[in-house]
Amino acid sequence: MKVEQIYTGCIAHAAYYLENNGEAAIFDPLREVQPYMDKAKKDNAKIKYVFETHFHADFVSGHLDLMKNAGAEIVFGPTAKPAYKATIAEDGQIFKVGNYSVKVIHTPGHTMESTTYLLIDENGKEHGIISGDTLFIGDVGRPDLAQHVIADLTEEKLAGHLYDSLRNKIMPLSDDLIVYPNHGAGSACGKNMSKETTDTLGNQKKVNYALNPKLTKEQFIKEILTGLVPPPGYFPQNVLMNIKGYESIDNVMQKGSRALSVVEFEAAANETQALIIDTRKPQDFNKGFIPNSVNIGIDGSFATWVGTLIPSVKQEILIVADEGREAEVITRLARVGYDNALGYLKGGFNAWVAANKDIDQIHSVSAEELAEISKKEPINIIDARKASEYSSEHVVDAMNAPLDFINDSMTKIDKDKKYYVHCASGYRSMVFISILKARGYNNLIDVTGGFNALKASNLFKVTDYVCPSTLL
Repeated sequence: MKVEQIYTGCIAHAAYYLENNGEAAIFDPLREVQPYMDKAKKDNAKIKYVFETHFHADFVSGHLDLMKNAGAEIVFGPTAKPAYKATIAEDGQIFKVGNYSVKVIHTPGHTMESTTYLLIDENGKEHGIISGDTLFIGDVGRPDLAQHVIADLTEEKLAGHLYDSLRNKIMPLSDDLIVYPNHGAGSACGKNMSKETTDTLGNQKKVNYALNPKLTKEQFIKEILTGLVPPPGYFPQNVLMNIKGYESIDNVMQKGSRALSVVEFEAAANETQALIIDTRKPQDFNKGFIPNSVNIGIDGSFATWVGTLIPSVKQEILIVADEGREAEVITRLARVGYDNALGYLKGGFNAWVAANKDIDQIHSVSAEELAEISKKEPINIIDARKASEYSSEHVVDAMNAPLDFINDSMTKIDKDKKYYVHCASGYRSMVFISILKARGYNNLIDVTGGFNALKASNLFKVTDYVCPSTLL
């Protein structure tokens, strides 16, 4: 059976391409749809359907642009109520893609419209399930997201629906089916996802804690809700965009691709409420940057961190990027609904320096240098990693102030004191310091290489390692 997983690591997202006999279908597409259209063109196939497993929270789907540009029919599962033309399928309904069949299995729980699609080949053999956020590899979808959009859908109610869906709809299916989930490790849509992106259903029945047949519904609900942290603030905003509709990616790209001279860029920064995002590597940013700009490196989990740290998807944004990567930045912003990029600095940060404009810097020290400093004076260390990372292992006496909850973490910091900030390797600590520096915190120093470097130096006492899985 010709089904291809198209995985995008920066947001841990999997879309799927199904093609047979000149017809194709896309499942849970990303915002930028041209690659799917190119793939179908190469196969001399028409994209007949766009199947959505649910209204996504962590990205803006490309279904509307595929309908507009490829003439595809949008399909949602039962109970979905989009504000645009779409087919709302019935439980058990079958759609034909060439000689393949796609069977709708309504699996509410992650959301009420959540649907799994059973893939059946031309000979009638069941091949696999595209499970969306109902079933992941090693986990299942968190049931607390829909309540941020619809208040009376409590997480307990949704967890109960998820239990029923898994027991009555998924677990009775054949063990040899391949599970094709919507996300992998790193996504905030689950809490314990595997790095593997496919598996057999039979193996998941053995190893996935949520498919343990001995769990009662009450035990399942408790297990599934334990260890959840609040979702990023952009999640409900993306859900509403996916329900109500959104601006075409072509328009977003055109608007964001304005090359601004230094004079134009500075004027835009002064005359609007735009946030300046510098997407260069942390080790380049700290040597010099435009005052009040925030470093969120494009080579990390860029889109996820933008969504976590910038409260509103309507925020106007000005971009500083390495030359040649501007379109990539705009695209990755649009994936999570940040459509209001006003343009980018033509020539990048070097153009700003060449124009003799003011710059700011962030001081960094190595683990060895910090050890020498600690011999001469007391030091304050901030660990900007997640609470679960800190709990599993950390430098003794370091204070945990997670980047994920930067506004809460700020309250722990005294502007008049000096702090040495680290994360795991250096990406998040630079984001952390740049945000606080823009808010007037000028006594934060980056630790190069982060916790990995501090531990490897053997110069700092580290707590004993505790397996993170025991902390869930």
